[in-house]
Amino acid sequence: MKSDTAVHEENGLPGAGVALRAGLVGRGIQQSLSPRMHVAEGTRLGLDYEYHLFDFDILGASDSDLPSLVEKLGREGYAGLNVTHPFKERVISCLDGLSADADVIGAVNTVVFGPSGPIGHNTDCWGFAESFRRGLHAPRLKTVVLLGAGGAGLAVAKALLDLGAGRIAIADTDPGKSIRLSKHIGETYGADRIADATDLEAAVAGASGVVNATPVGMAKYPGTPLPVDWLRPDQWVSDIVYFPAETELLKAARAIGCQVLPGAGMAIFQAVMAFRLITGVDPDPVQMAAHFGAR
Repeated sequence: MKSDTAVHEENGLPGAGVALRAGLVGRGIQQSLSPRMHVAEGTRLGLDYEYHLFDFDILGASDSDLPSLVEKLGREGYAGLNVTHPFKERVISCLDGLSADADVIGAVNTVVFGPSGPIGHNTDCWGFAESFRRGLHAPRLKTVVLLGAGGAGLAVAKALLDLGAGRIAIADTDPGKSIRLSKHIGETYGADRIADATDLEAAVAGASGVVNATPVGMAKYPGTPLPVDWLRPDQWVSDIVYFPAETELLKAARAIGCQVLPGAGMAIFQAVMAFRLITGVDPDPVQMAAHFGAR
């Protein structure tokens, strides 16, 4: 087995004994549990690991400041960054390359600084798929309604298709975004498997399951992304929001009798992969989940 030092040096990262610095870039991220998970697992593994928040709301920064921040952190020796709302697509223009998944998805949630410059990855896709496989019992995937065509929605769409979804109907408050997502992902998976949901109520009525990949349900954006009386007991409902742990959508769906998949699983598993990419060391998913749930 390679030492931490060897793994780090192969990836152009600091060797053992040198502080690894990483962070999260986004807006409204003060309640994020990413710092807790990353730092606690780094400490458990004997890494000198720092993880900082770069909250554009707190910094009073504009979206146009993103390129200069990414360049500055790379110059300062950061090992990597996590990227969240609203920068998962915008950050691509700040990078020197993309992983295969990030290229297909068209969104990045993890940046690794290495010898070739900043490279973008997408761990949301794997994180959602792993959570889905473990968190639902025999879910039907004939037709899925996906709410939200932003960076998270792009990753979830690919994950669902890789999991075997027959068809995905996408809805967004900006119809242009759902059309663009359908076209982008459809180029890889086929236009017949993904399309814009022109009539959302009808799409939900015919769906096996529903995924909320919008910020609606977060403490900052309370409410539900669709009328809950559209749901049926035989459907499964997933939400990528993890704070609060049970959103209004999931609470209502559970009361109806639906199988539900909270956002915590995706948050934990995307962090597992992001930790591995940033540090070059394999974390323990069970321990990461324990760090996530610690109070």
